[in-house]
Amino acid sequence: MPAEAAPLIAKWIDYFQCEFKIAKTRSTKLGDYRHPFRDKGHRISVNFNLNHYAFLVTTVHEFAHLLTWNDFKNKVKPHGTEWKKNFQRMMVPFFDMNIFPDDIHKAIDSYMSNPAASSCSDLHLSRALKKYDADTTGTLHVEQLPVNANFKIKDGRRFTKGERIRKRYRCVCLDDKRVYLFNPLAEVFLLD
Repeated sequence: MPAEAAPLIAKWIDYFQCEFKIAKTRSTKLGDYRHPFRDKGHRISVNFNLNHYAFLVTTVHEFAHLLTWNDFKNKVKPHGTEWKKNFQRMMVPFFDMNIFPDDIHKAIDSYMSNPAASSCSDLHLSRALKKYDADTTGTLHVEQLPVNANFKIKDGRRFTKGERIRKRYRCVCLDDKRVYLFNPLAEVFLLD
């Protein structure tokens, strides 16, 4: 995370007596919060492979879950109004410190008007954060490919890109002819 943010996050970890774990890459989630259960206290994990701005946004997202749990336990929705207010409130100090570059600051500001369950679901914020990812040589985003281009994903399956349907792209798997919907920012490898 950005160095200027670390002291505040350290205070939160200490104050909430939270186990904070930097986790291996998970394809289904960027971070996770677990409420106290049996002999374990609050637990937060954040994927290690995120760029430092995405790492900070994800960390604040998970701490907002912790604060919401402390206030309401399981009586409210995980990403309901209470969580949204906590997320917005917990982001303010980082805005005050001017931690984010202008493009990310604007994207987060827009996202904070109605935060979603995942920062990935806001394409404007995702694009802004992805600009700061380490160079991933050879990968492209689905939205960068022309229609009918062939590509493969990390597990080796091959696809043909189709038309955009609302927010996602309809793609046909070349291996089993099934249709899949791809996030525009999914990382893929172009096939010759």
